[in-house]
Amino acid sequence: MLKGVLISLFVSVAATAAIAQVGPPTSQRPCSANRQLVMKEGAVVLDTGPNTYARFVKSGAECPVDQFPEPAWVPSSNNPQCFIGYRCRDSGDEF
Repeated sequence: MLKGVLISLFVSVAATAAIAQVGPPTSQRPCSANRQLVMKEGAVVLDTGPNTYARFVKSGAECPVDQFPEPAWVPSSNNPQCFIGYRCRDSGDEF
């Protein structure tokens, strides 16, 4: 029984790692391309700068039950403050 659970856990982690591959930095794409990617995928991890990554979602439906959507802006090739969608935040997070 425990062996089956461990195998399932390993497969889940491996699948998640494959899904979380990151594309080019947001600063190398136009604002509209960044926004369209989030809208198409629903939730995506993007490179937002040197060694910084963040998960963006198109709506609160992609956030876990205990989190809420917060508007998010990223640098893009044509707009330093591109509205890309939302980030999921814990209700206890400080700003």
